[in-house]
Amino acid sequence: MIKVTVCIGSSCHIKGSRQVVEGIRSMIAEHGLGDKVELKGTFCMGKCQQGVCVTVDETFCSVTPETVEEFFKKEVLSRV
Repeated sequence: MIKVTVCIGSSCHIKGSRQVVEGIRSMIAEHGLGDKVELKGTFCMGKCQQGVCVTVDETFCSVTPETVEEFFKKEVLSRV
């Protein structure tokens, strides 16, 4: 099971964490990965300056609503 965790703290929320969560959620469904990818939210990861903070397993990524599709292909689909 791949664990994708998105920060939903105030700084990341302002930078678009809701859109990032929705984008990841829709791509999980689109690719039929509900049984392989676990999507969770968390509060501050301590890297507020780096955009919407996302971890895939233990790998940190900075994601924006505009880069969520590229992120998903590179960091999630490559691990399935």
